[in-house]
Amino acid sequence: MVQAAPSVAGVELAKWNWKGVRQYIEKQFQVVLSSRTCLNYLHRLGFVLKRPKKRLIKANAEKREAFVREYVALRSMAEGGKAKIFFVDEAHFRADVELRSQWVLRGEPALVDSSSPSLGEKATYYSAVCLETGEVEVMPVEGNTNAETSVAFLKRLREKYPGLLIVIWDNGPAHRGDAMRTYLTTPDLQLRLVALPAYSPDFNPDEAIWEWVREEVTANTCFGTAAKVREKVDAFFIGLVQRVTEVIQRCRRELQARADQLVLAATLTAVDMNHVDFTLRSV
Repeated sequence: MVQAAPSVAGVELAKWNWKGVRQYIEKQFQVVLSSRTCLNYLHRLGFVLKRPKKRLIKANAEKREAFVREYVALRSMAEGGKAKIFFVDEAHFRADVELRSQWVLRGEPALVDSSSPSLGEKATYYSAVCLETGEVEVMPVEGNTNAETSVAFLKRLREKYPGLLIVIWDNGPAHRGDAMRTYLTTPDLQLRLVALPAYSPDFNPDEAIWEWVREEVTANTCFGTAAKVREKVDAFFIGLVQRVTEVIQRCRRELQARADQLVLAATLTAVDMNHVDFTLRSV
């Protein structure tokens, strides 16, 4: 029964845990088990506790597959030195505490102090990551993101990196608007914007940058003010210059894994075809 949702077993819980197992066993067999016994049952059945990830059911599988093929071609250009690819995204970090799991002595409560700063106390950023080089660019934003702030970040990238620049990002509202359309008419811009398929954050390596910040900087910490948040987050980004290898390793996502598989499959097919051709020529 635990392989289905609790509701299927008549247990009114959102997810299975030891209490749900005990409730089900008591209902079916009129036996009340201890928490440890219930946990043992789950372990013996091969279950482990994991932090879940969202499965975005609105994502279009065909469009995602088509994007993987497009990305393989774009990546080939970048590896050949004909272009530079940056994955771009925006995020904000609030001054209040973001609760994460933490190590505490057995029997001690896991508590984090909070001064309850207002929701307006937050630091907003753009960032961009290049997987071929491990370079990371960042720009703080005052207020909310919009077409104007997106243009400002694109200009920063354009000024720093010559040649054809490919920016891959989602189709969020901040990436559209009059300011963006006007900027894209700039002569000789050599900038190509590529939209990720809808509902596909797992395809954007820059998401890993934001998760990294939350893990190393903001987790279980109440900074109190937006200025303090910016101070700490800015220091993190400065330090990434010395962590290029780690950037490349951490930022690989589902998109890169699928692209590698596609390239490998094409390579194996080519090898098989060459082998057949050689065999035919030899007889």
